[in-house]
Amino acid sequence: MKKRSPAAKRSTAPTQAKPEVGYHHGELQEALIAASEAILAEQGAEAFTLREAARRAGVSPAAPSHHFGNAQGLLTEVAIRGYDALAGALREAASGKQGTRDKLHAQGLAYVDFALRHPGRFQMMFANKRLVADDARLKQASRAAGHAFEVVVAELTGGTAKEAKTAAAAAWSTVHGFAKLALEEKFGSVNNEAGRREIMMTLDQVLNYLWPASGTRR
Repeated sequence: MKKRSPAAKRSTAPTQAKPEVGYHHGELQEALIAASEAILAEQGAEAFTLREAARRAGVSPAAPSHHFGNAQGLLTEVAIRGYDALAGALREAASGKQGTRDKLHAQGLAYVDFALRHPGRFQMMFANKRLVADDARLKQASRAAGHAFEVVVAELTGGTAKEAKTAAAAAWSTVHGFAKLALEEKFGSVNNEAGRREIMMTLDQVLNYLWPASGTRR
């Protein structure tokens, strides 16, 4: 009976995926998120695939699943960061204004500007079927963006917390609806700076009608 050489012997122990060369753990996550956002910005949510995200990050097709589980997990992380950035933009817009109506007006402009500058990310943030909808961090990030409106609206209405929440929902619905229509090019082209300026001018007129800023006559 012939003896098998050591090289011919196969281990029965499960094999483990090797770490991607050139990346530390956190760096690979960031690279995959950046690649995903680039795909969304260039081609929209419909074109997104894990394989393409991996290719752009320069890693194997299996690499994203090691960190995010599946496409939903990776896109959920993208959406969380989108909400965080949006909430920051809304807070910053309000912080530079004195009057409450001015703050709300500025937030409306900031909301739509965010959508126009990050259309793929913006659409993914609200694409619930592509995300892990019950993710706790996603819910918290979404609430933080809504809360940025609530704080300003509470100052404006002077009502109860429930009334402020309702009014904030109305404000959010208004600017979100405008943003969606703008991305569908109902108010002009979104593919060049001149078109985006025209859209923002239209929005400014709409907001002046709904929430006149200081010194603006309706």
